[in-house]
Amino acid sequence: MSKKTVLKVNINCQKCQRGVLQAVTKLTGIDQISVDGEKGTLTVIGDADTVCIVKQIRKMGKVAAIISVGPPKPPEPAKPKPPEPPLPPCCNDCQLVAIGFVPYDVRPCSIL
Repeated sequence: MSKKTVLKVNINCQKCQRGVLQAVTKLTGIDQISVDGEKGTLTVIGDADTVCIVKQIRKMGKVAAIISVGPPKPPEPAKPKPPEPPLPPCCNDCQLVAIGFVPYDVRPCSIL
């Protein structure tokens, strides 16, 4: 049975975030991991034991506190997105043409 575990972890920088993710991904039974650096939370969805997750985080020197453990939210049915308007065949930069530009050298040949 899959469960959602939310932990409070002190994450100050990208290096801390990477270290926490690497420590937790070593565990088996994890389906999804997400980190919110602003809130300082780590969300783990899967069959992994909560105590093992906290133990891995503490091994790397971080303090982890359990916020909640419970069933994950059921996935919401995918709503069809409205089709995006197609890109125009040409942009304004492509449509700019120099007036009076001659693509070839039209000077008369003097070598004949």
